[in-house]
Amino acid sequence: MHTHTSTAVGRRKTSVARVIMVPGTGKITVNRRALENFFPLETLRADVVKPLEATQSTGKFDVRVNVEGGGSTGQAGAIKLGIARALVALSEDNKPPLRAAGLLTRDPRMVERKKYGQKKARKRFQFSKR
Repeated sequence: MHTHTSTAVGRRKTSVARVIMVPGTGKITVNRRALENFFPLETLRADVVKPLEATQSTGKFDVRVNVEGGGSTGQAGAIKLGIARALVALSEDNKPPLRAAGLLTRDPRMVERKKYGQKKARKRFQFSKR
């Protein structure tokens, strides 16, 4: 079952990333664009490839990603989780290093909903005694 195609879904905030991994040379395409074009920020690119580095599989797979929803940080986080899950689906041996690096945890932080009678989720309207 080693070095076969593997798919997985990663989520963060309102972003959903569908990840397809094929044995290859290490090309990463996001929404049909190169990783470098899709994420202009170096920090986000580094975040996306973390799971590959944790399992020493940089350059062994071509990664194709479809991602939608949310902003750039959310999308990067979703892709990171998707790649990590795809690596586990590929081989259980990848699980301990990914777990140790904290890459298999779905970031549960979401935007809190706005409550009625308030300006935002927790901010109140200005109180006037008189």
